Amino acid sequence: MYEVSYDEWLKEQMVAGSSERQRRLREHGHAEKLFLEQVWWPVFGQLEDLNGEYEVNDFKDGVRFLDFAYLRHPHKIAIEIDGYGPHNRDIDRRGFADRLMRQNHLILDDWRLLRFSFDDVKERPRQCQQMIQQLLGKLYSQEIQKDITLQQREVIRIVSYQSKPVSPVEISTMLGISTQFARKLMQDLVSKQYLISASKGERIRYYRTGKRKLAR
Repeated sequence: MYEVSYDEWLKEQMVAGSSERQRRLREHGHAEKLFLEQVWWPVFGQLEDLNGEYEVNDFKDGVRFLDFAYLRHPHKIAIEIDGYGPHNRDIDRRGFADRLMRQNHLILDDWRLLRFSFDDVKERPRQCQQMIQQLLGKLYSQEIQKDITLQQREVIRIVSYQSKPVSPVEISTMLGISTQFARKLMQDLVSKQYLISASKGERIRYYRTGKRKLAR
């Protein structure tokens, strides 16, 4: 499922942007692909609103490229994956200052910025997932209906992004909570019609989205 979605996403991304952006997308690096597969996809199950090698105007009137840009009104989130390779180890003073100034200008242009090391993406993907979930929860908390909590909102999003029914065990793993608490959250969402049972019999083992939806 991920491979098919990635190929479709890449084709859509290639349509827009300059020839340089298209070249960068064609040569998508190992770090960027690993981020999508190990961090983003397990949480969201889709690549909607995520843009690769996104072009932004440079403070020197040029163009820079963000590894990823999550563009969902009203916020802009830049995601950068930094590897500890020769390029970063051997950076000179001017290059170091330029990198800091670039980050400052992104913030002045109302971007939110998340930076992950390649090591964290590879060895600690869950930590990266939690950071992204916390930021999105903070930025889009106004979408929460008054009858559900922030954690329940995340449960609804996870379930709605999956192509198959979701179990409390899966929610437990994705959100870093106990299976018992995950089951309680999901049962409460069933009573409020955000989720419905996808199981046969009285005991609910799997859930899918119900009649009610999150406001956007």
